[in-house]
Amino acid sequence: HYGSDFITICDEDGQEYELEVLTELDYNGATYLAVIPAGLEEDEAQEFGVAILKSVEEDGDPILCEVEDAQELEAVNDLIMERLYEEAEEE
Repeated sequence: HYGSDFITICDEDGQEYELEVLTELDYNGATYLAVIPAGLEEDEAQEFGVAILKSVEEDGDPILCEVEDAQELEAVNDLIMERLYEEAEEE
C-alpha cells in the first residue's frame, strides 16, 4: 500500500467533494466504492460512516451514484465490510 486513494466528485449543482476511497469492489458486473469525506480524523470518520457508491456509465462516461436497491446495497455493504475488516487485521 502506498497510501489512500482520493477522488473528487461534483454534484448536480457543481459543488465539489473530495472523498477518500477505502476500498473498491467488483460485484455482479458492477464496481462499487466505499468512501468517506477526505481529511476526517478517525473519530469523525466513525461518526460519519462509510458511503457506498456505484460506478455506472451514462452516455459513455463513468459516474458515481447511490445504490438505490436495498438488497443490492445490503449485499455490497456486507462484502465491503468483510473486506475492510480483513484489511485492518492484516495491518
